[in-house]
Amino acid sequence: MNVASRRKNSRRGSATVSITDPMEDESVASKTKTVGLLREFLGIQQRRAEAYAKLKRGFGEYIESSPPSSGVDAELAYQQVCSEVTLEFNECSKQVLRIESLFLNDPDFSRIDLAHLLRAVQTHEKQKLNLTVTIQVLKRAGRPSERLVSHENCRFNRPMEHECVHLHEITEAAGTEEAEANAQYDNDLKEAIRGVQDAVTAINEHLEEVRYEIAALETE
Repeated sequence: MNVASRRKNSRRGSATVSITDPMEDESVASKTKTVGLLREFLGIQQRRAEAYAKLKRGFGEYIESSPPSSGVDAELAYQQVCSEVTLEFNECSKQVLRIESLFLNDPDFSRIDLAHLLRAVQTHEKQKLNLTVTIQVLKRAGRPSERLVSHENCRFNRPMEHECVHLHEITEAAGTEEAEANAQYDNDLKEAIRGVQDAVTAINEHLEEVRYEIAALETE
């Protein structure tokens, strides 16, 4: 809440006494605390950005080292990255919820507008994370027509020969089914990517609002 600054001057003889309005002190203190929390929030968002960069880097390394010879090690490394990033995201969310609660419930702030702003960022961050995971799941699986098959259930008659259960007669129906599966995959991937882009745009707009608020409070 913006409170106008007031000062009263009184003279006693030739001396000037400056009396500070207690309300003014409270207003300045409140603004300082608000700016501090908003800057803390921006710091948390930076941590989130670094966590996404780590997740992206870990996924890239996993994809590049996917051959069977190194698949197990790559999978373990990727899962470790996912665990670490999940913990970081959870901690960031807890800290943002704490700040949101202060803006909403602490009488020293009473900034419902800022609480709602942080809540909007949280909502978009959740969407962004869910869709990022969706993208990685889809890319790990690959397009249906390009996926590797397992021969565990095939029958081996000789050491270098086996009856492959995946062999089937190529028909028009089979080709159509595969094309439809590929089209669905492509559509799902495009929607997820577009969803992440929309979420990022919304988050950046809200962060710009936070920066404007900080600038306004510091110049009042």
